[in-house]
Amino acid sequence: MGVRILTSVGEAVRPHLPALARLRMTVFRDYPYLYDGDKGYEQRYLEAYARSRRSVFVLALDGEEVVGCSTGIPLVDEVPAIQQPFVERGMVLSEVFYFGESVLLPAYRGQGIGHRFFDAREHHARLLHGYRWTAFCAVERAANDSRQPPGYRPNDAFWTARGYQRQDDMFCTLDWTETGALESTRHRLRFWLRPLDA
Repeated sequence: MGVRILTSVGEAVRPHLPALARLRMTVFRDYPYLYDGDKGYEQRYLEAYARSRRSVFVLALDGEEVVGCSTGIPLVDEVPAIQQPFVERGMVLSEVFYFGESVLLPAYRGQGIGHRFFDAREHHARLLHGYRWTAFCAVERAANDSRQPPGYRPNDAFWTARGYQRQDDMFCTLDWTETGALESTRHRLRFWLRPLDA
């Protein structure tokens, strides 16, 4: 039957939250995030998205199994750490729709699902009206990071092909515990932006 894509808005995603938490912890455990998952944090993080009436969850399902998810939320509903770089640039927060993440199990990659995730979120932002920009951020790792697995390729070329521009002066910092670490550390994430009507 293949993978089907289901779009849920706000509270409608609530039945899927436990599966989404497990998926995030599985995918983000790999490079480049190396995230040692925390169920309590996942619950709080996903609850914030579910509470936003204008958030969107794009689910990839193989049968009834959630194998991928992509999220988006109005920037005004995000945490201050994500908002601050836009404030510093003088952008209007209410004109930005922020993409939280796209996570997809390895067996399902390379099948065009990543494009469908972006298509669905951009479509949702247009339906809401009033948004001029879509944006997301991604963790930065050194090019010579010894933890980088063989054959690793960053997503920069994919994002650029989608019309997103790498920002050289927009960063945020978020804390999480890496695999094998005893405590959380600070990580720098770079923003990418695209005009919604591009």
